[in-house]
Amino acid sequence: MTGISATQKNTGGPRLLKVDGVIKDFPGLRALNRVSFELRSGEVLAVVGQNGCGKSTLVKVLAGVYKADGGDFTVEDAGGGEPVQMHFIHQTRALIPSMTTIENLALGRAPESRTSLAKRRERRRAERLIGEFGLHFDVTKPISEISPAERTIVAIVRALDGWTRPEGVLVLDEPTAELHGEEAEKLFEVVRQVAAGGAGVIFISHRLDEVMALADRVLALRDGAVVGHVSTAECDHDQLIHMIVGRRLEQVERRPSRVGDVVLEARGVGGGSVVDVDLTLREGEILGLGGIVGSGRETLVGLLFGAHRRERGEVEIDGRRLPKDNITASIANRVAYVPADRAAEGAVMEMSVRENLTLPGLRGFRRAFGWLDLRSEAKEVSKWTKLVNLRPVMPSRRLDLFSGGNQQKVVIAKWLRMEPRALLLEEPTQGVDIGAKVAIYELLQQAAAGGAGVLLASADAKELTAVCDRVLVMRDGRIVAEAVGTGLSEAHLLKEELGLSIDQLNTRPSDNEEEILA
Repeated sequence: MTGISATQKNTGGPRLLKVDGVIKDFPGLRALNRVSFELRSGEVLAVVGQNGCGKSTLVKVLAGVYKADGGDFTVEDAGGGEPVQMHFIHQTRALIPSMTTIENLALGRAPESRTSLAKRRERRRAERLIGEFGLHFDVTKPISEISPAERTIVAIVRALDGWTRPEGVLVLDEPTAELHGEEAEKLFEVVRQVAAGGAGVIFISHRLDEVMALADRVLALRDGAVVGHVSTAECDHDQLIHMIVGRRLEQVERRPSRVGDVVLEARGVGGGSVVDVDLTLREGEILGLGGIVGSGRETLVGLLFGAHRRERGEVEIDGRRLPKDNITASIANRVAYVPADRAAEGAVMEMSVRENLTLPGLRGFRRAFGWLDLRSEAKEVSKWTKLVNLRPVMPSRRLDLFSGGNQQKVVIAKWLRMEPRALLLEEPTQGVDIGAKVAIYELLQQAAAGGAGVLLASADAKELTAVCDRVLVMRDGRIVAEAVGTGLSEAHLLKEELGLSIDQLNTRPSDNEEEILA
C-alpha cells in the first residue's frame, strides 16, 4: 500500500481536543488509567493497542456514552463561543443498507418535498458532496450495493455535512476492517483531505502498516494506560509492536517440532469448491493450508470436520473412519474446529465466557440427577481464562461484550480443554490485533507440543511461513504444492497460489500481490 513519507507528515495546527488524565472504572477493572493526549488541527493521531487495551472505552468516553470516573477532556472553542464539532464513525458506519446514498445523506435533515425537482436537487447535492472528495459512483444505488470503502466514505461525508467549520474532530474506529489495498488507500485520501482542511482525525486501527502510512503521531495503550506517544517519523513497525505487546515478535520462539504418527488422513475428499484432496496430518505438527479465494482453501477444513457436505472421499482419525457430515462423531473422536466466522459459527455470543468454555464438554461436570458441579466448572474456567490471558478476567460476562481477540481466545480454549487429537482452524487471527495474534500462535504451538495435529488454513502467507512446519497450497480445488524447510517462504507460496513462474512473480507489483492474497 502506498503512503505519505515521514517528511510529508503534518505537525498540526491549533489544539482542538485535550484529554487530561481520564480514568474509567468498571467493577473489578480499570479500563482507562490516567490517559492524556492532545489533538491538533490538520493532523491524524492513531490510537493503537491490543484488543481490550482501552481503545473502545476511550472512544465511548469521548462520545459521551460513558462518563469518566476521573480526569476530563476539553473540546476547544471553534470561534464564536461554539465548541468544535465531533463525529464518530465505527466500522459498522451506522448507515441504513436498504437506503440509497442520497437518502442516507439526507437523514437528520428536514425532508424536502417529493417533487421531481426536489429529488433532482437531492441527487445533485449527494453527487456534489461525494465529488468533493474526488469520488464518483451511483448515488441512487442502495448502500448495500456499493463497495465497503464507498460506504465508509458516505458515512464520513454525512458526518462532515453538518459541520459549520472545517476545524472539527473526526473519530474513525477500525474504518478499514473490511478494506484492502486500493479500497483502503481510497479512504486514506479522503482522510488526508479532511485533515488538510483543518480537522483533527483520531484513527483507530490494528493494521500497523496503515498506521505508519497515514498517521502523524501514534498513541499506544496497554492495560488502559498510555505506554507510548511518538511521531511516526521517529519510529518504525517493530517499535510499534514493542510498545503494543511489551516485547518484540522475535521473542515468540518457534518450538522444535516433534512429529509423530498420522492423526488425520483424508483420501479423495471433495465437495463444494474442493475437487479432490489427499492429505495427512501428524501428531505434533502445524500444517498450513494456503490458497487464494476460490481455491478450495476456505471449504476444505469444514469438509474434514463435517461442517460442510462431503460429496466424496474418506476421512480417518487415528485410523477410524469418520462418517460424512457428522459433527457429533467428529467431536466424539476429538476433532476440533474453529471456523472463520466465530460470531456466527464458532461460539454462542449471547452466552457467557464460562458457558462457551464448558459447552463442548459438560459431561465432566455432571452430578447425580443431571445437576452441574458448579465449583468444578468454575475451577476449570478459571484455569483456562488464565492460560489464554483473557482480558478482562470476567468469566460471567457475555462473550459478545469482549474484544474480537479475546473472543477468539475463548473459542480456541474451549476446544483445547477437550485435548483434541486434531485441531482444525480457519483464519484464526482474522480481525485481531498483533498482541492477540501472538497469544493465538503460542496456543497453537502448545497444542502441537502436547501431541495434537494442527491444521491452519489462512490467506496470510506471512502467517503460514511464521507458524507452520509445512504448508500445502490449493488451487482449483486441489493441492498443487507442498512447501517445507527452505522452500517455506512467502514468495514460494505466492508463486504456487497464483500458478506463476519466479520470473512472472518478480514482475508483479507488491500491492497487487497483497490484494490477491487478502
